[in-house]
Amino acid sequence: MIRPRGGDFLYSDREVEVMKADIRLAKLHGADGLVFGALTEDGRIDTELCTALLAVCRPLPVTFHRAFDMVHDPVVALETLISLGFERVLTSGCDSSALEGLSLIKRLAEQAKGRIVVVPGGGITERNLQRILEGSAASEFHCSARSARDSGMKFRNPNITMGASFSAPEYSIKVADVAKVRTLNAIAKNIL
Repeated sequence: MIRPRGGDFLYSDREVEVMKADIRLAKLHGADGLVFGALTEDGRIDTELCTALLAVCRPLPVTFHRAFDMVHDPVVALETLISLGFERVLTSGCDSSALEGLSLIKRLAEQAKGRIVVVPGGGITERNLQRILEGSAASEFHCSARSARDSGMKFRNPNITMGASFSAPEYSIKVADVAKVRTLNAIAKNIL
């Protein structure tokens, strides 16, 4: 994923140069595809920036990430992504999770008619994947499939947290969970 920072999806000229450098580096090291997203201040797809970044990405396939979920009008935005030549769009249906945005994901997939792959993502777990795939008619999905792993730190200071109270614990690390990936793949194979 090419993203110079968290926060909104409006990028400065300097951040755009960082994104272009990151794309070149990812390609140099054998990336199979790239993911990015950029919006205008009024919540539309930034066609000028996306066109420039797509040119740097080619010939690799490119997915527009969940910046899509922040657009003003998802129906118009989808057509814009198709016209720009994105192969996929990752979306939670403009809601907090793919399950909550399921009806919009389905409408977008119907609108796409195979011109772009609509990929549900956001909060997908072993418990809801079947419902999301069946309810959206999606052929692909995205999820982190993470679990918390205990940190290797032996000394632990119980008197402090680093950052907000809702942040991840200092002595826990989120990692991709192979068992979850296998379970999710098995569920998907039964449906797709």
